[in-house]
Amino acid sequence: MKNSRPEEVKDMDTFILEACVDSVESAKAAKSSGADRLELCANLVIGGTTPSLELYRRIRETMEIPIHVLIRPRFGDFLYSDEEYEIMCREIRDFVREGADAVVFGSLNADGSINEEQMKGLMDAADGKKVTLHRAFDVCRDPWEALETAKRLGIHTILTSGQEASCYDGRELLRDLQKQSEGKIEIMAGGGVCEEVIETLRQITDIRSFHMSGKETLESKMTYRNPKVNMGLPGISEFEVWRTNEDAIRRAVMALKGGKHVKKQ
Repeated sequence: MKNSRPEEVKDMDTFILEACVDSVESAKAAKSSGADRLELCANLVIGGTTPSLELYRRIRETMEIPIHVLIRPRFGDFLYSDEEYEIMCREIRDFVREGADAVVFGSLNADGSINEEQMKGLMDAADGKKVTLHRAFDVCRDPWEALETAKRLGIHTILTSGQEASCYDGRELLRDLQKQSEGKIEIMAGGGVCEEVIETLRQITDIRSFHMSGKETLESKMTYRNPKVNMGLPGISEFEVWRTNEDAIRRAVMALKGGKHVKKQ
């Protein structure tokens, strides 16, 4: 396994805004509004799953921006069967061959600890590409143990809300995680990120990386609607579309302007 860990976070004045998107339209909106990179997924409405190769390819051919690809085979927990693990490994190899800049995944044991065996195999499949441990970190049993495991594995980034519903609520843990990271792993704040949250977290933590979707709900353009049929999860309308809001991303970028906001990674 090639080590994807950064030697150090070299420029502590640099701020990164990562936009989570699940469509070409949202990717375009994020880039035009100043996002530094994308986390590409499908089905953002259920927390994100692995995107299709064709979605990735279309975004890659449409614009130049770093793309980190989420690998998550299904909605739900992060306790993966052998079959799910095999699928994840194959998907990682596919996206690495396609030129993805990084991959994003996480695997837990039933007791809430990091599944080191599966994580090592997934990182082997990544073949030296940077790896982000996603918010599986937020439902692990011990964040300090998980942080040290991530360091040992050579993970580049941990995406976390500080084990709370939002990173604002988890701000104290985020501050402490950033200190314990010792510059050996990037702590990226996610979950409820907006311009106000960025301004607050900048004041109380040394975190330099933020993750947001900036999503808005658009009304479907369907004129004929059958209200008796629901195709997905209860409570989610079939006649709504989620998209990245350009103004939300732009305001977040402006909130980072107190730092040296440059393109990176």
